[in-house]
Amino acid sequence: MFRTILSCISIAMAGAAFAQTDSADFFYKKGLQEKQVGHRLEAMKNFEKAAIYNSNDKVILNELASAYYDLRKYGQSREVYKKLVVVGDNSADNYRQLMNLSVNLKQNEDAILYATKLKQAEPTAKVNAVIGKIYYNQDNYGDAIQYLNLAAKEEPENAEVPYMIARSYGDMMNYKQAVQFFQQAIRLDNTKSNWVYELGLICYAMHDDKNALKYILEAGDKGYKKDNDYFENLGIAYLNVGNLDEGVKIMNEILKKRPSDLNILNMVAEAYYYKGKFSEAMGYWDTILGYDKTNASALYMIGMCYQKQGDKDKGIHLCDKAIEMDPSLASLKQKKMDMGL
Repeated sequence: MFRTILSCISIAMAGAAFAQTDSADFFYKKGLQEKQVGHRLEAMKNFEKAAIYNSNDKVILNELASAYYDLRKYGQSREVYKKLVVVGDNSADNYRQLMNLSVNLKQNEDAILYATKLKQAEPTAKVNAVIGKIYYNQDNYGDAIQYLNLAAKEEPENAEVPYMIARSYGDMMNYKQAVQFFQQAIRLDNTKSNWVYELGLICYAMHDDKNALKYILEAGDKGYKKDNDYFENLGIAYLNVGNLDEGVKIMNEILKKRPSDLNILNMVAEAYYYKGKFSEAMGYWDTILGYDKTNASALYMIGMCYQKQGDKDKGIHLCDKAIEMDPSLASLKQKKMDMGL
């Protein structure tokens, strides 16, 4: 009697298992049919049902992960790919999907983990650029450069690699090293106007005014957005190479939109001053005082202009008045006297 009961239980359990397998297979095949005709949502729902009946089937899980991905359900897709690892799918393709999804979802530690596992499963996989970029985004420039240099050997034609190395050096203010990698990146891909513009700004930071102007102009020619910031930097670049007319022309166009921009007014005034055009310089410093009567620096420079024009007494009086307003200008007075300015 007892054996009969056990036999009945075993048969019932086996029947249930077969029923589950049949159900999983039914919904899996239905999911494939829906997928074939482009019904992605219905396909996903059927793969979900199939996975309920058989949650360890690698084929079903692969289809479900792919269905989630196609519908941009990236978090769910990633979880199913992780489940595949648990059930024994240690394939390179699975790790590649997990690496890419982890990058997209900013799961940085997981992205590095799966990139490493991908490299173990497929030694020729190109993962160093991915790891290097993650470290860059974490401000870990040492490790970023280490992996990006490895990536440069794996992918010598990938312009993104020297660009990220350039950014790493630039962020550390190691501009000399940054320049060569920016140039290398641009040689590999000369369509990136923003890369060219960034190189122009790096040259500006290095006081390489000629190349700063060259690259900022080139960026504009390649389609970089010519907004106020672009024109301001272009105007500065012209002023720095001594092209006063072009620089002032650009700055005056900006001032039409931003008439009380004291920084630009001061730059134009200084450009005129160092070109010996003292009346023009005074005009811009007067404008600054019109917006801010307490601007001691502008008053001081107007005093310097009067002195340069030969009106020593008035100039010295204005400079002394400015120093009374801001005593720190006394050091500027001494410096200009030492320089003969």
